Amino acid sequence: MASPFLTAIPPVALLLPVAILVALLPRRSGHALGVLASALATAWVWVVPDGAHLQTTFLGFDAVLFNVDDFSRLMGLVFGLIAAVAVLYSYASDADGVQTGFALSYVATSFGAVFAGDWLTLLFFWELMAVTSTLLVWYYGGKAVRAGFRYALFHGIGGTLLMAAILQTYVAKGTFLFASVPGGPETAGIAAGLPAALAAVGIGVNVGFIGLHAWLPDTYPRPHVAASVFLCVFTTKTGVYGMYRAFPEGHVAIAYMGGGMAVFGATFALFQNDMRRLLSYHIQSQVGYMIAGVGIGGALAQAGAFAHVFNHILYKGLLFMTAGVVVYRTGEESLKKLGGLWREMPLTAGAFTVAALSIAGFPGFNGFVSKGIVISASHYSFSKGPLPIGEFYTLEWLLLLGGIGTFMSFIKFGYYAFFHGEYDGSVPDANRLQSVAMLTVAALCIAYGVFDSALFAILPFDVTDGSVVSHVYHTYTVPHVVEGVVLAVLGLIGFAVTKKPLSKLGRVPDVDSLYNPAVFYGMRSLVVGVTELYAAVDRIAVNAAGSFTSAVANPDALYERIVTNDSDGRNHPLRAGIGLSILVLALFVTLALLLLP
Repeated sequence: MASPFLTAIPPVALLLPVAILVALLPRRSGHALGVLASALATAWVWVVPDGAHLQTTFLGFDAVLFNVDDFSRLMGLVFGLIAAVAVLYSYASDADGVQTGFALSYVATSFGAVFAGDWLTLLFFWELMAVTSTLLVWYYGGKAVRAGFRYALFHGIGGTLLMAAILQTYVAKGTFLFASVPGGPETAGIAAGLPAALAAVGIGVNVGFIGLHAWLPDTYPRPHVAASVFLCVFTTKTGVYGMYRAFPEGHVAIAYMGGGMAVFGATFALFQNDMRRLLSYHIQSQVGYMIAGVGIGGALAQAGAFAHVFNHILYKGLLFMTAGVVVYRTGEESLKKLGGLWREMPLTAGAFTVAALSIAGFPGFNGFVSKGIVISASHYSFSKGPLPIGEFYTLEWLLLLGGIGTFMSFIKFGYYAFFHGEYDGSVPDANRLQSVAMLTVAALCIAYGVFDSALFAILPFDVTDGSVVSHVYHTYTVPHVVEGVVLAVLGLIGFAVTKKPLSKLGRVPDVDSLYNPAVFYGMRSLVVGVTELYAAVDRIAVNAAGSFTSAVANPDALYERIVTNDSDGRNHPLRAGIGLSILVLALFVTLALLLLP
Protein backbone atom coordinates (compact mmCIF):
# COMPACT_ATOMS: atom_id res chain seq x y z
CA MET A 1 0.00 0.00 0.00
CA ALA A 2 1.47 3.32 -1.06
CA SER A 3 1.79 6.10 1.46
CA PRO A 4 -1.01 8.72 1.32
CA PHE A 5 1.78 11.25 0.87
CA LEU A 6 2.51 9.77 -2.57
CA THR A 7 -1.06 10.28 -3.71
CA ALA A 8 -1.36 13.80 -2.32
CA ILE A 9 1.85 15.48 -3.50
CA PRO A 10 2.48 15.41 -7.27
CA PRO A 11 6.06 15.82 -8.61
CA VAL A 12 5.39 19.35 -9.83
CA ALA A 13 4.90 20.44 -6.21
CA LEU A 14 8.43 19.20 -5.45
CA LEU A 15 10.20 20.33 -8.60
CA LEU A 16 8.98 23.95 -8.80
CA PRO A 17 10.32 24.96 -5.35
CA VAL A 18 13.54 23.08 -6.10
CA ALA A 19 13.91 25.04 -9.36
CA ILE A 20 13.85 28.28 -7.35
CA LEU A 21 16.37 26.93 -4.83
CA VAL A 22 18.71 25.76 -7.61
CA ALA A 23 18.75 29.32 -8.96
CA LEU A 24 19.52 30.79 -5.53
CA LEU A 25 21.95 28.27 -4.03
CA PRO A 26 25.67 28.05 -4.85
CA ARG A 27 26.19 26.34 -8.20
CA ARG A 28 27.50 23.04 -6.88
CA SER A 29 24.93 22.49 -4.14
CA GLY A 30 22.12 23.78 -6.35
CA HIS A 31 22.88 21.30 -9.13
CA ALA A 32 23.25 18.48 -6.61
CA LEU A 33 19.79 19.33 -5.28
CA GLY A 34 18.45 19.35 -8.85
CA VAL A 35 19.81 15.87 -9.55
CA LEU A 36 18.38 14.58 -6.26
CA ALA A 37 14.94 16.12 -6.83
CA SER A 38 14.74 14.69 -10.37
CA ALA A 39 15.74 11.26 -9.06
CA LEU A 40 13.08 11.47 -6.32
CA ALA A 41 10.46 12.42 -8.91
CA THR A 42 11.44 9.34 -10.94
CA ALA A 43 11.13 7.16 -7.82
CA TRP A 44 7.70 8.68 -7.08
CA VAL A 45 6.51 7.79 -10.58
CA TRP A 46 7.76 4.24 -10.15
CA VAL A 47 6.04 3.49 -6.83
CA VAL A 48 2.80 5.50 -6.97
CA PRO A 49 -0.12 3.13 -7.63
CA ASP A 50 -2.19 3.07 -10.83
CA GLY A 51 -5.34 5.12 -10.55
CA ALA A 52 -3.95 7.49 -7.94
CA HIS A 53 -5.43 10.93 -8.48
CA LEU A 54 -6.03 14.23 -6.74
CA GLN A 55 -9.51 15.53 -7.49
CA THR A 56 -10.49 19.07 -6.60
CA THR A 57 -11.99 22.20 -8.13
CA PHE A 58 -9.98 24.60 -10.24
CA LEU A 59 -11.40 28.00 -11.20
CA GLY A 60 -14.79 26.66 -10.14
CA PHE A 61 -14.65 23.55 -12.35
CA ASP A 62 -14.09 19.90 -11.45
CA ALA A 63 -10.41 19.14 -11.95
CA VAL A 64 -7.92 16.32 -11.38
CA LEU A 65 -4.56 17.90 -10.63
CA PHE A 66 -2.77 14.65 -11.22
CA ASN A 67 -3.82 11.26 -12.48
CA VAL A 68 -1.63 8.16 -12.76
CA ASP A 69 -2.16 5.66 -15.56
CA ASP A 70 0.16 3.65 -17.81
CA PHE A 71 0.65 6.52 -20.26
CA SER A 72 1.45 9.21 -17.70
CA ARG A 73 3.69 6.80 -15.75
CA LEU A 74 5.84 6.08 -18.81
CA MET A 75 6.17 9.79 -19.52
CA GLY A 76 7.07 10.56 -15.90
CA LEU A 77 9.70 7.82 -15.72
CA VAL A 78 11.65 9.00 -18.73
CA PHE A 79 11.16 12.70 -17.90
CA GLY A 80 12.59 12.23 -14.41
CA LEU A 81 15.45 10.06 -15.63
CA ILE A 82 16.63 12.40 -18.36
CA ALA A 83 16.14 15.45 -16.12
CA ALA A 84 18.56 14.02 -13.53
CA VAL A 85 21.14 13.28 -16.23
CA ALA A 86 20.65 16.68 -17.90
CA VAL A 87 21.16 18.56 -14.62
CA LEU A 88 24.42 16.65 -14.08
CA TYR A 89 25.45 17.44 -17.65
CA SER A 90 24.57 21.12 -17.09
CA TYR A 91 26.87 21.31 -14.10
CA ALA A 92 29.65 19.61 -16.05
CA SER A 93 29.16 22.02 -18.97
CA ASP A 94 29.47 25.19 -16.84
CA ALA A 95 25.80 26.16 -16.85
CA ASP A 96 25.01 28.52 -14.00
CA GLY A 97 22.35 27.98 -11.36
CA VAL A 98 19.82 30.40 -12.83
CA GLN A 99 19.83 28.64 -16.21
CA THR A 100 19.41 25.25 -14.57
CA GLY A 101 16.66 26.70 -12.38
CA PHE A 102 14.77 27.75 -15.51
CA ALA A 103 15.40 24.29 -16.96
CA LEU A 104 13.99 22.56 -13.86
CA SER A 105 10.92 24.80 -13.90
CA TYR A 106 10.43 23.61 -17.49
CA VAL A 107 10.75 20.01 -16.28
CA ALA A 108 8.25 20.67 -13.48
CA THR A 109 5.60 22.13 -15.78
CA SER A 110 6.06 19.20 -18.18
CA PHE A 111 5.38 16.82 -15.28
CA GLY A 112 2.28 18.84 -14.48
CA ALA A 113 1.01 18.50 -18.06
CA VAL A 114 1.50 14.73 -18.45
CA PHE A 115 0.00 13.92 -15.04
CA ALA A 116 -3.06 16.16 -15.52
CA GLY A 117 -6.41 14.39 -15.28
CA ASP A 118 -8.43 17.01 -17.11
CA TRP A 119 -8.08 19.40 -20.02
CA LEU A 120 -8.10 22.54 -17.92
CA THR A 121 -5.16 21.42 -15.78
CA LEU A 122 -3.30 20.16 -18.84
CA LEU A 123 -3.81 23.51 -20.59
CA PHE A 124 -2.62 25.41 -17.52
CA PHE A 125 0.68 23.53 -17.42
CA TRP A 126 0.90 23.48 -21.24
CA GLU A 127 1.00 27.27 -21.25
CA LEU A 128 3.43 27.36 -18.32
CA MET A 129 5.70 25.04 -20.32
CA ALA A 130 5.76 27.62 -23.10
CA VAL A 131 6.70 30.33 -20.60
CA THR A 132 9.43 28.38 -18.77
CA SER A 133 11.02 27.06 -21.96
CA THR A 134 11.02 30.56 -23.48
CA LEU A 135 12.78 31.91 -20.39
CA LEU A 136 15.35 29.11 -20.71
CA VAL A 137 16.04 30.15 -24.31
CA TRP A 138 16.11 33.89 -23.58
CA TYR A 139 18.48 33.55 -20.65
CA TYR A 140 21.40 32.84 -22.97
CA GLY A 141 21.00 36.20 -24.70
CA GLY A 142 22.35 37.11 -28.13
CA LYS A 143 20.67 35.38 -31.07
CA ALA A 144 18.65 33.27 -28.66
CA VAL A 145 16.51 36.30 -27.76
CA ARG A 146 14.97 36.78 -31.20
CA ALA A 147 14.63 33.01 -31.69
CA GLY A 148 12.96 32.82 -28.28
CA PHE A 149 10.47 35.50 -29.30
CA ARG A 150 9.49 33.51 -32.41
CA TYR A 151 9.32 30.37 -30.26
CA ALA A 152 6.97 32.11 -27.79
CA LEU A 153 4.82 33.43 -30.65
CA PHE A 154 4.40 29.97 -32.15
CA HIS A 155 3.50 28.33 -28.86
CA GLY A 156 1.21 31.17 -27.84
CA ILE A 157 -0.79 30.68 -31.04
CA GLY A 158 -0.80 26.90 -30.63
CA GLY A 159 -1.94 27.13 -27.02
CA THR A 160 -4.73 29.54 -27.99
CA LEU A 161 -6.04 27.12 -30.63
CA LEU A 162 -5.90 24.26 -28.14
CA MET A 163 -7.78 26.37 -25.59
CA ALA A 164 -10.52 27.07 -28.14
CA ALA A 165 -10.81 23.33 -28.83
CA ILE A 166 -11.00 22.56 -25.11
CA LEU A 167 -13.70 25.17 -24.49
CA GLN A 168 -15.83 23.83 -27.34
CA THR A 169 -15.34 20.30 -25.98
CA TYR A 170 -16.58 21.52 -22.60
CA VAL A 171 -19.71 22.91 -24.27
CA ALA A 172 -20.29 19.53 -25.95
CA LYS A 173 -19.54 17.32 -22.93
CA GLY A 174 -20.20 19.53 -19.92
CA THR A 175 -16.87 18.68 -18.26
CA PHE A 176 -13.14 19.20 -18.63
CA LEU A 177 -12.33 15.78 -17.12
CA PHE A 178 -10.66 12.99 -19.05
CA ALA A 179 -12.84 9.96 -19.65
CA SER A 180 -10.48 7.74 -17.63
CA VAL A 181 -10.98 9.58 -14.30
CA PRO A 182 -13.97 9.25 -11.94
CA GLY A 183 -16.83 11.44 -13.14
CA GLY A 184 -15.36 11.79 -16.62
CA PRO A 185 -17.44 11.80 -19.83
CA GLU A 186 -18.46 8.66 -21.68
CA THR A 187 -16.35 9.42 -24.74
CA ALA A 188 -12.66 10.21 -24.53
CA GLY A 189 -10.77 12.85 -26.44
CA ILE A 190 -11.61 16.19 -28.00
CA ALA A 191 -15.08 16.60 -29.48
CA ALA A 192 -15.32 15.85 -33.19
CA GLY A 193 -15.58 18.53 -35.85
CA LEU A 194 -14.14 22.01 -35.44
CA PRO A 195 -12.76 21.33 -31.91
CA ALA A 196 -10.80 18.34 -33.24
CA ALA A 197 -9.38 20.41 -36.10
CA LEU A 198 -8.33 23.22 -33.74
CA ALA A 199 -6.74 20.76 -31.31
CA ALA A 200 -4.83 19.01 -34.10
CA VAL A 201 -3.33 22.29 -35.30
CA GLY A 202 -2.72 23.65 -31.79
CA ILE A 203 -0.95 20.50 -30.64
CA GLY A 204 0.62 20.23 -34.09
CA VAL A 205 2.67 23.32 -33.27
CA ASN A 206 4.25 21.53 -30.32
CA VAL A 207 5.00 18.31 -32.21
CA GLY A 208 6.28 20.06 -35.34
CA PHE A 209 3.67 19.42 -38.03
CA ILE A 210 5.05 20.23 -41.48
CA GLY A 211 4.64 23.97 -41.95
CA LEU A 212 4.41 24.55 -38.20
CA HIS A 213 7.84 23.13 -37.42
CA ALA A 214 10.28 25.95 -38.16
CA TRP A 215 10.59 26.98 -34.50
CA LEU A 216 12.48 23.72 -33.86
CA PRO A 217 15.60 24.31 -36.01
CA ASP A 218 15.32 28.04 -35.39
CA THR A 219 15.39 27.80 -31.57
CA TYR A 220 17.19 24.71 -30.33
CA PRO A 221 20.65 25.54 -31.77
CA ARG A 222 20.68 29.01 -30.16
CA PRO A 223 20.95 28.66 -26.36
CA HIS A 224 23.63 27.10 -24.13
CA VAL A 225 24.52 23.52 -25.11
CA ALA A 226 23.11 22.22 -21.81
CA ALA A 227 19.82 24.06 -22.37
CA SER A 228 19.45 22.26 -25.71
CA VAL A 229 19.49 18.91 -23.90
CA PHE A 230 16.41 19.93 -21.92
CA LEU A 231 14.67 21.57 -24.87
CA CYS A 232 14.99 18.53 -27.13
CA VAL A 233 13.03 16.39 -24.66
CA PHE A 234 9.96 17.95 -23.15
CA THR A 235 7.91 20.14 -25.51
CA THR A 236 7.56 17.78 -28.47
CA LYS A 237 7.05 14.65 -26.37
CA THR A 238 4.45 16.33 -24.17
CA GLY A 239 2.84 17.25 -27.48
CA VAL A 240 2.70 13.57 -28.49
CA TYR A 241 1.08 12.79 -25.15
CA GLY A 242 -1.45 15.59 -25.72
CA MET A 243 -2.18 14.30 -29.21
CA TYR A 244 -2.99 10.87 -27.76
CA ARG A 245 -5.33 12.42 -25.17
CA ALA A 246 -7.07 14.41 -27.91
CA PHE A 247 -7.33 11.51 -30.39
CA PRO A 248 -7.30 8.24 -28.39
CA GLU A 249 -8.90 6.38 -31.30
CA GLY A 250 -6.46 7.78 -33.84
CA HIS A 251 -7.15 9.68 -37.06
CA VAL A 252 -6.08 8.93 -40.62
CA ALA A 253 -4.94 12.51 -41.35
CA ILE A 254 -2.74 12.56 -38.25
CA ALA A 255 -1.21 9.21 -39.25
CA TYR A 256 -0.23 10.48 -42.68
CA MET A 257 1.08 13.74 -41.23
CA GLY A 258 3.37 11.60 -39.06
CA GLY A 259 4.65 9.76 -42.13
CA GLY A 260 5.26 13.05 -43.91
CA MET A 261 7.12 14.43 -40.89
CA ALA A 262 9.40 11.37 -40.85
CA VAL A 263 10.46 12.02 -44.45
CA PHE A 264 10.50 15.83 -44.38
CA GLY A 265 12.54 16.09 -41.17
CA ALA A 266 15.10 13.52 -42.29
CA THR A 267 15.47 15.22 -45.68
CA PHE A 268 16.06 18.69 -44.26
CA ALA A 269 18.40 17.25 -41.63
CA LEU A 270 20.53 15.89 -44.46
CA PHE A 271 20.89 19.44 -45.84
CA GLN A 272 22.27 20.89 -42.59
CA ASN A 273 25.86 21.59 -41.58
CA ASP A 274 25.08 23.10 -38.17
CA MET A 275 25.14 20.14 -35.77
CA ARG A 276 22.33 21.20 -33.48
CA ARG A 277 20.20 22.37 -36.40
CA LEU A 278 20.58 18.92 -37.98
CA LEU A 279 19.55 17.29 -34.70
CA SER A 280 16.56 19.64 -34.42
CA TYR A 281 15.20 18.59 -37.80
CA HIS A 282 15.57 15.01 -36.67
CA ILE A 283 13.35 15.72 -33.70
CA GLN A 284 10.59 16.46 -36.20
CA SER A 285 11.42 13.31 -38.15
CA GLN A 286 11.40 11.01 -35.14
CA VAL A 287 8.31 12.60 -33.62
CA GLY A 288 6.71 11.75 -36.96
CA TYR A 289 6.91 8.05 -36.05
CA MET A 290 5.18 8.77 -32.74
CA ILE A 291 2.46 10.85 -34.39
CA ALA A 292 1.96 8.13 -36.99
CA GLY A 293 1.45 5.62 -34.17
CA VAL A 294 -1.08 7.87 -32.45
CA GLY A 295 -2.88 8.44 -35.75
CA ILE A 296 -3.04 4.75 -36.62
CA GLY A 297 -4.78 4.06 -33.31
CA GLY A 298 -5.18 0.72 -31.57
CA ALA A 299 -3.08 -0.97 -28.93
CA LEU A 300 -0.12 -1.97 -31.13
CA ALA A 301 0.37 1.45 -32.71
CA GLN A 302 -0.12 3.38 -29.48
CA ALA A 303 2.30 1.12 -27.64
CA GLY A 304 4.80 1.72 -30.43
CA ALA A 305 4.27 5.47 -30.30
CA PHE A 306 4.99 5.64 -26.57
CA ALA A 307 7.86 3.15 -26.83
CA HIS A 308 9.39 5.54 -29.35
CA VAL A 309 8.73 8.50 -27.03
CA PHE A 310 10.69 6.70 -24.32
CA ASN A 311 13.56 5.65 -26.58
CA HIS A 312 13.76 8.94 -28.45
CA ILE A 313 14.20 10.92 -25.26
CA LEU A 314 17.20 8.76 -24.42
CA TYR A 315 19.04 8.79 -27.74
CA LYS A 316 18.12 12.36 -28.68
CA GLY A 317 19.29 13.62 -25.29
CA LEU A 318 22.53 11.69 -25.85
CA LEU A 319 22.96 13.16 -29.34
CA PHE A 320 22.58 16.71 -28.04
CA MET A 321 25.03 15.92 -25.23
CA THR A 322 27.67 14.64 -27.68
CA ALA A 323 27.16 17.63 -29.98
CA GLY A 324 27.33 19.87 -26.92
CA VAL A 325 30.66 18.39 -25.86
CA VAL A 326 32.06 19.05 -29.34
CA VAL A 327 30.89 22.68 -29.16
CA TYR A 328 32.10 22.97 -25.55
CA ARG A 329 35.61 21.76 -26.45
CA THR A 330 36.08 23.23 -29.93
CA GLY A 331 33.76 26.24 -30.01
CA GLU A 332 32.58 25.13 -33.46
CA GLU A 333 28.98 24.43 -34.49
CA SER A 334 29.54 23.67 -38.18
CA LEU A 335 30.45 20.22 -39.47
CA LYS A 336 32.50 21.93 -42.19
CA LYS A 337 34.96 23.16 -39.55
CA LEU A 338 35.41 19.81 -37.82
CA GLY A 339 36.79 16.40 -38.67
CA GLY A 340 38.92 13.59 -37.27
CA LEU A 341 37.74 14.15 -33.70
CA TRP A 342 37.52 10.45 -32.91
CA ARG A 343 41.28 10.48 -32.27
CA GLU A 344 40.98 13.39 -29.85
CA MET A 345 37.59 12.51 -28.35
CA PRO A 346 37.14 8.72 -28.49
CA LEU A 347 34.59 8.56 -25.67
CA THR A 348 32.40 11.25 -27.22
CA ALA A 349 32.72 9.58 -30.63
CA GLY A 350 31.69 6.27 -29.10
CA ALA A 351 28.67 7.78 -27.35
CA PHE A 352 27.67 9.48 -30.60
CA THR A 353 27.91 6.18 -32.48
CA VAL A 354 25.59 4.47 -29.98
CA ALA A 355 23.08 7.32 -30.23
CA ALA A 356 23.28 7.45 -34.05
CA LEU A 357 22.68 3.70 -34.40
CA SER A 358 19.81 4.00 -31.93
CA ILE A 359 18.01 6.83 -33.73
CA ALA A 360 18.55 5.15 -37.09
CA GLY A 361 16.98 1.92 -35.83
CA PHE A 362 19.89 -0.47 -36.26
CA PRO A 363 19.38 -3.95 -34.72
CA GLY A 364 20.66 -4.19 -31.16
CA PHE A 365 19.74 -0.62 -30.21
CA ASN A 366 16.58 0.76 -28.65
CA GLY A 367 15.34 2.67 -31.70
CA PHE A 368 15.15 -0.60 -33.62
CA VAL A 369 12.62 -1.94 -31.12
CA SER A 370 10.20 1.00 -31.04
CA LYS A 371 10.45 1.91 -34.73
CA GLY A 372 9.71 -1.71 -35.56
CA ILE A 373 6.48 -1.63 -33.55
CA VAL A 374 5.20 1.50 -35.33
CA ILE A 375 6.18 0.21 -38.78
CA SER A 376 4.48 -3.14 -38.04
CA ALA A 377 1.33 -1.29 -36.98
CA SER A 378 1.40 0.73 -40.21
CA HIS A 379 1.27 -2.58 -42.09
CA TYR A 380 -1.03 -4.72 -39.96
CA SER A 381 -3.31 -2.12 -38.33
CA PHE A 382 -3.74 0.51 -41.05
CA SER A 383 -5.14 0.77 -44.56
CA LYS A 384 -3.03 0.35 -47.66
CA GLY A 385 -3.57 4.00 -48.54
CA PRO A 386 -3.52 5.62 -51.97
CA LEU A 387 0.06 4.70 -52.99
CA PRO A 388 1.01 1.16 -51.95
CA ILE A 389 4.24 -0.14 -53.48
CA GLY A 390 4.25 -3.93 -53.74
CA GLU A 391 3.86 -5.34 -50.23
CA PHE A 392 4.54 -1.98 -48.61
CA TYR A 393 1.57 0.19 -47.78
CA THR A 394 1.60 3.97 -48.21
CA LEU A 395 2.29 4.95 -44.61
CA GLU A 396 4.68 2.05 -44.19
CA TRP A 397 6.98 3.07 -47.02
CA LEU A 398 6.94 6.67 -45.82
CA LEU A 399 8.26 5.51 -42.45
CA LEU A 400 10.85 3.27 -44.13
CA LEU A 401 11.96 6.13 -46.38
CA GLY A 402 12.37 8.29 -43.29
CA GLY A 403 14.57 5.55 -41.86
CA ILE A 404 16.88 5.65 -44.89
CA GLY A 405 17.13 9.43 -44.59
CA THR A 406 18.01 9.05 -40.91
CA PHE A 407 20.88 6.71 -41.68
CA MET A 408 22.14 9.08 -44.38
CA SER A 409 22.10 12.17 -42.18
CA PHE A 410 23.81 10.52 -39.22
CA ILE A 411 26.42 8.95 -41.45
CA LYS A 412 27.03 12.52 -42.64
CA PHE A 413 27.22 13.84 -39.06
CA GLY A 414 29.65 11.15 -37.92
CA TYR A 415 31.73 11.30 -41.07
CA TYR A 416 32.39 15.04 -40.98
CA ALA A 417 32.60 15.48 -37.22
CA PHE A 418 34.55 12.43 -36.13
CA PHE A 419 35.92 10.22 -38.90
CA HIS A 420 36.84 12.35 -41.91
CA GLY A 421 40.25 14.03 -42.08
CA GLU A 422 42.17 15.29 -39.08
CA TYR A 423 41.38 18.01 -36.60
CA ASP A 424 43.88 20.82 -36.51
CA GLY A 425 45.12 20.90 -32.93
CA SER A 426 44.62 18.98 -29.73
CA VAL A 427 41.21 18.85 -28.04
CA PRO A 428 40.43 17.23 -24.68
CA ASP A 429 37.61 14.70 -24.54
CA ALA A 430 34.49 15.10 -22.41
CA ASN A 431 35.20 15.84 -18.77
CA ARG A 432 34.43 13.31 -16.07
CA LEU A 433 30.84 14.28 -15.29
CA GLN A 434 29.95 14.79 -18.95
CA SER A 435 31.28 11.29 -19.54
CA VAL A 436 29.19 9.86 -16.70
CA ALA A 437 26.04 11.48 -18.12
CA MET A 438 26.68 10.28 -21.67
CA LEU A 439 27.74 6.75 -20.76
CA THR A 440 24.69 6.31 -18.53
CA VAL A 441 22.30 7.15 -21.35
CA ALA A 442 24.33 5.18 -23.92
CA ALA A 443 24.11 2.10 -21.69
CA LEU A 444 20.32 2.48 -21.53
CA CYS A 445 20.10 2.79 -25.34
CA ILE A 446 21.87 -0.54 -25.66
CA ALA A 447 20.05 -2.21 -22.75
CA TYR A 448 16.57 -1.41 -24.07
CA GLY A 449 17.69 -2.56 -27.52
CA VAL A 450 19.04 -5.91 -26.38
CA PHE A 451 16.57 -6.60 -23.57
CA ASP A 452 13.41 -5.50 -25.32
CA SER A 453 11.25 -7.12 -22.63
CA ALA A 454 12.39 -4.39 -20.22
CA LEU A 455 10.87 -1.81 -22.55
CA PHE A 456 7.73 -3.87 -23.13
CA ALA A 457 7.16 -4.03 -19.37
CA ILE A 458 6.55 -0.29 -19.08
CA LEU A 459 4.40 0.14 -22.19
CA PRO A 460 0.67 0.82 -21.82
CA PHE A 461 -0.17 -2.32 -23.82
CA ASP A 462 1.55 -5.71 -24.00
CA VAL A 463 2.62 -6.00 -27.63
CA THR A 464 3.44 -9.70 -27.20
CA ASP A 465 -0.10 -10.67 -26.12
CA GLY A 466 -2.45 -11.62 -28.94
CA SER A 467 -5.48 -10.83 -26.79
CA VAL A 468 -4.30 -7.22 -26.42
CA VAL A 469 -2.87 -6.30 -29.84
CA SER A 470 -4.13 -7.07 -33.32
CA HIS A 471 -0.75 -8.45 -34.36
CA VAL A 472 1.76 -9.92 -31.93
CA TYR A 473 5.11 -8.17 -32.20
CA HIS A 474 8.47 -9.92 -31.93
CA THR A 475 11.55 -7.73 -32.26
CA TYR A 476 14.27 -10.08 -33.40
CA THR A 477 12.75 -11.96 -36.28
CA VAL A 478 14.72 -12.55 -39.47
CA PRO A 479 12.55 -10.15 -41.57
CA HIS A 480 12.89 -7.37 -38.97
CA VAL A 481 16.64 -7.73 -38.68
CA VAL A 482 17.06 -7.90 -42.45
CA GLU A 483 14.90 -4.79 -42.79
CA GLY A 484 17.09 -2.88 -40.32
CA VAL A 485 20.31 -3.92 -42.06
CA VAL A 486 18.93 -3.12 -45.54
CA LEU A 487 17.93 0.37 -44.41
CA ALA A 488 21.47 0.89 -43.12
CA VAL A 489 23.02 -0.29 -46.37
CA LEU A 490 20.70 1.92 -48.43
CA GLY A 491 21.56 4.84 -46.17
CA LEU A 492 25.28 4.22 -46.68
CA ILE A 493 24.85 4.01 -50.45
CA GLY A 494 22.64 7.10 -50.45
CA PHE A 495 25.23 9.12 -48.55
CA ALA A 496 28.03 7.97 -50.85
CA VAL A 497 26.00 9.07 -53.88
CA THR A 498 24.95 12.43 -52.45
CA LYS A 499 28.10 13.31 -50.49
CA LYS A 500 29.65 15.50 -53.18
CA PRO A 501 26.54 17.57 -54.04
CA LEU A 502 25.69 17.90 -50.34
CA SER A 503 29.17 19.24 -49.61
CA LYS A 504 28.54 22.12 -52.04
CA LEU A 505 25.15 22.91 -50.63
CA GLY A 506 24.60 26.15 -48.76
CA ARG A 507 21.78 26.87 -46.37
CA VAL A 508 18.53 25.49 -47.77
CA PRO A 509 15.57 27.81 -47.08
CA ASP A 510 12.63 26.47 -45.10
CA VAL A 511 9.15 27.89 -44.65
CA ASP A 512 10.42 30.34 -42.03
CA SER A 513 12.28 32.22 -44.78
CA LEU A 514 8.82 33.20 -46.03
CA TYR A 515 6.79 33.83 -42.92
CA ASN A 516 9.50 35.29 -40.66
CA PRO A 517 9.82 38.38 -42.90
CA ALA A 518 6.07 38.33 -43.55
CA VAL A 519 5.31 38.36 -39.83
CA PHE A 520 7.99 40.97 -39.10
CA TYR A 521 6.92 43.44 -41.77
CA GLY A 522 3.27 42.56 -41.34
CA MET A 523 3.38 43.35 -37.62
CA ARG A 524 5.31 46.57 -38.27
CA SER A 525 2.78 47.62 -40.91
CA LEU A 526 -0.05 46.78 -38.55
CA VAL A 527 1.46 48.85 -35.75
CA VAL A 528 2.13 51.82 -38.05
CA GLY A 529 -1.31 51.53 -39.65
CA VAL A 530 -3.13 51.40 -36.32
CA THR A 531 -1.06 54.30 -34.98
CA GLU A 532 -1.69 56.49 -38.03
CA LEU A 533 -5.39 55.61 -38.09
CA TYR A 534 -5.67 56.54 -34.42
CA ALA A 535 -3.88 59.84 -35.07
CA ALA A 536 -6.20 60.67 -37.98
CA VAL A 537 -9.33 59.86 -35.98
CA ASP A 538 -7.94 61.87 -33.06
CA ARG A 539 -7.39 64.93 -35.31
CA ILE A 540 -10.92 64.69 -36.72
CA ALA A 541 -12.44 64.31 -33.25
CA VAL A 542 -10.47 67.25 -31.83
CA ASN A 543 -11.36 69.53 -34.77
CA ALA A 544 -15.03 68.51 -34.62
CA ALA A 545 -15.17 69.12 -30.89
CA GLY A 546 -13.56 72.53 -31.33
CA SER A 547 -15.98 73.53 -34.07
CA PHE A 548 -18.96 72.34 -32.05
CA THR A 549 -17.83 74.28 -28.98
CA SER A 550 -17.31 77.44 -31.03
CA ALA A 551 -20.73 77.09 -32.65
CA VAL A 552 -22.51 76.75 -29.34
CA ALA A 553 -20.56 79.54 -27.66
CA ASN A 554 -20.72 82.11 -30.49
CA PRO A 555 -23.14 81.12 -33.29
CA ASP A 556 -23.13 84.62 -34.86
CA ALA A 557 -19.38 84.50 -35.44
CA LEU A 558 -19.65 81.07 -37.01
CA TYR A 559 -22.41 82.26 -39.33
CA GLU A 560 -20.44 85.30 -40.39
CA ARG A 561 -17.28 83.22 -41.01
CA ILE A 562 -19.11 80.68 -43.16
CA VAL A 563 -21.43 82.96 -45.08
CA THR A 564 -19.11 85.91 -45.83
CA ASN A 565 -15.74 84.21 -46.05
CA ASP A 566 -15.25 84.57 -49.79
CA SER A 567 -12.18 86.50 -50.86
CA ASP A 568 -14.36 89.24 -52.44
CA GLY A 569 -16.40 89.63 -49.26
CA ARG A 570 -19.69 88.67 -50.92
CA ASN A 571 -22.29 86.31 -49.45
CA HIS A 572 -22.22 82.77 -50.86
CA PRO A 573 -25.65 81.06 -50.88
CA LEU A 574 -24.31 77.45 -50.78
CA ARG A 575 -21.93 78.15 -47.92
CA ALA A 576 -24.72 79.97 -46.16
CA GLY A 577 -26.91 76.88 -46.45
CA ILE A 578 -24.19 74.60 -45.10
CA GLY A 579 -23.44 76.98 -42.24
CA LEU A 580 -27.09 77.28 -41.35
CA SER A 581 -27.41 73.47 -41.33
CA ILE A 582 -24.44 73.14 -38.99
CA LEU A 583 -25.85 75.83 -36.72
CA VAL A 584 -29.25 74.11 -36.56
CA LEU A 585 -27.61 70.74 -35.91
CA ALA A 586 -25.51 72.18 -33.09
CA LEU A 587 -28.56 73.75 -31.48
CA PHE A 588 -30.51 70.50 -31.84
CA VAL A 589 -27.75 68.45 -30.16
CA THR A 590 -27.50 71.01 -27.35
CA LEU A 591 -31.26 70.89 -26.77
CA ALA A 592 -31.26 67.09 -26.80
CA LEU A 593 -28.48 66.95 -24.21
CA LEU A 594 -30.34 69.39 -21.95
CA LEU A 595 -33.56 67.37 -22.14
CA LEU A 596 -31.94 63.97 -21.46
CA PRO A 597 -32.78 62.61 -17.96
